[in-house]
Amino acid sequence: MPSLLDQVRSLRAVLVDERIDPGAHDPAADAARVELIAALERLKSAACAAQADLTVGLDASVREQQSAADVPTRRRGRGVAAEVALARQESPHRGQVLLGLAKDLATDLPATRTALREGRLNEFRAMVVARETGCLDRDDRVVVDGEVCGDADFLHGLGTGELVAELRRRAYAADPTSVVRRHERAVSERTVSVRPAPEGMAYLTGLLPMPQAVACWANLSRSADTARAGGEGRGRGQVMADLMVERLTGQAEADAVPVVVDLVMSDGSLLGADPEPATVPGWGPVPAQVAREMVARASDALQAWVRRLYADPAGHLVAMTTRQRLATEGLATFLSVRDQGTCRTPWCDAPIRHADHVVAWADGGPTDADQLQGLCEACDYAKQAPGWRQRVADDDSGRHAVETTTPAGQRYRSRAPAPPRPAGVPRDNRLAQVDLMSPVERRVTAVLDSYRAA
Repeated sequence: MPSLLDQVRSLRAVLVDERIDPGAHDPAADAARVELIAALERLKSAACAAQADLTVGLDASVREQQSAADVPTRRRGRGVAAEVALARQESPHRGQVLLGLAKDLATDLPATRTALREGRLNEFRAMVVARETGCLDRDDRVVVDGEVCGDADFLHGLGTGELVAELRRRAYAADPTSVVRRHERAVSERTVSVRPAPEGMAYLTGLLPMPQAVACWANLSRSADTARAGGEGRGRGQVMADLMVERLTGQAEADAVPVVVDLVMSDGSLLGADPEPATVPGWGPVPAQVAREMVARASDALQAWVRRLYADPAGHLVAMTTRQRLATEGLATFLSVRDQGTCRTPWCDAPIRHADHVVAWADGGPTDADQLQGLCEACDYAKQAPGWRQRVADDDSGRHAVETTTPAGQRYRSRAPAPPRPAGVPRDNRLAQVDLMSPVERRVTAVLDSYRAA
């Protein structure tokens, strides 16, 4: 394996160091370009297959070590997906998906594994095969895998949509009952979620049975068409979106909805003197003008609060401390704002669910802002597996930093996102937390008063 590792590193060095001239307006080189693109794509697939094999070996090794350490059976393997995710610069959820795929390829999907190694299938399409055959027992799964992915001629030129349709047909033919059970399980997992979108927007998504989803869309569509036929000037999509908000919230107008927003912004952004964006934890940057509009609209008439935490001139949010094991509500809110609502584990985009001790409380870790970090549930549980260590680290950025050492000895560092800095404040001043409520005039006055008192 060390020899293979050296070879992989050498190949990477060649790809990084080799200056590939795009050779504009050189038709003579087009055939070579296309061949190289195809060869690199097959190389990527082969690399994914090798990563899957290594992942299975890592899982088996960790489970064996944990078994020798008398770790309970149900907890064996904890931390493997997180280790894989960090190594592949992916989220822990993605690491769990990749671990599951690796196990499937090693046991139930030999033809898919071969097709991946030979470059006839990429990793995404291999995941499609695993997903669409997951409801079958092992024997039926192996048969469907061989019929679809074992036939190179059949697989060649097959689009992803066609691949999904073919797998579903063959899965249903092999075991109709299992497919019906999968559908019933999917119906039981119906839900509604919200996630960030660019420009201060958000996606509100309902995962529904198809007839219900189509009925909801058709109702909004008909209502929007009726409104526009009556002279409504808004676009059809705008009317549908506003109608959805009004019907879900019971408000007469889409804008008149009670909200609570954690908005981290500098005084310059608030008062219009600075174009620096504000930040909504868990959502990302918001243009200064949009943030000011959010503040202005957060009036008593809208029954909305906008809570802001200000940074000191060095860019640090104000810390708090407690002797309790669990973080107080105020400290938990502070951590969520400092870490901007997103899990601190590198490459993890999941929302914060736990105020986690960097050094475990049982090992003497204090409950204060410096020794706490915001983590999602999966990352919090993963770091409790044997061999995981964390510590608060010094960082040149001055921001809160945590260094994680995995059981395999790899080290990763996470930094708290940089908060907006106040403008025009002497370096030796430190601002206290400011929690301001409507109306807007009171908020602005309070901000200025806090500056004078600092």
